[in-house]
This record gives sequence, structure tokens and C-alpha cells, in this order.
Amino acid sequence: MTGKTFLLPIMLTALAAAPLSAQSVRQDSPGCDLTQQRTLKAPTGGTIRDPRQAHIAMRANILQADIATARKARRLSQAEAQKLWNAVTRIRRDANRFVAKQGFLSAGETASYDRALDGVAMRVCRG
Repeated sequence: MTGKTFLLPIMLTALAAAPLSAQSVRQDSPGCDLTQQRTLKAPTGGTIRDPRQAHIAMRANILQADIATARKARRLSQAEAQKLWNAVTRIRRDANRFVAKQGFLSAGETASYDRALDGVAMRVCRG
């Protein structure tokens, strides 16, 4: 099972379970709890070889599910949702490139990606 195949059911579950009201998206959205997101442990497998890469991939999946939910609730415009989605995609792609190039993500690189994902989360969860 590839990493993407493994993570897809988790992302779909998050989308299906997420409430649609604007108020509850801010309070109940998994990506909005930055303390929990920073300590998230995710399994490796498929194309995900490094535990820190798995962490970034899981956070990216959660945030993209939150972006989709916020868009569905009309809290984000299509343009803003697309911009945030693309930012998360870039972070995931960059993390994957680092792992492909050097075989792992350092703690410093992971911290940098976490800060970037925190920035996206703050924009999705604001208000």
C-alpha cells in the first residue's frame, strides 16, 4: 500500500466527520489544534520513508481536509482555498524532495515545515 493510498482514507474520514458550520470549523477542526499537530506521529510506508516526512505528510492531509471543509462552509473563497491548498502541496513536495535527496528530514527542516503549516492553519482557523 503506498503512502498516498494509506493516507487517503484518513483524509476522507476527516472530511466526512468535520462539521459544516463556520463556528464549529474553527473550534473542532483537527488542524486548528497546533499543539496536537506539532506532536503528531504518523506511520511510514510506501513512498513515506522517514518518520518526520510522515509527520509532515499527515499534517498536510489534515490541513487540506480542513481547507476543503472551510471552503464547503463558505468561510474561504475559492481563490483563498486554492492558494492555501497549493501552499500545503508545496510544503509536502519540498519535504519529499529533501527526503529523496538526503534520505531524511532533519529536525530543523521539520521545524521549518511545521512553522509553514502553522501559518496555513492560522489562516484557515482564524476568526
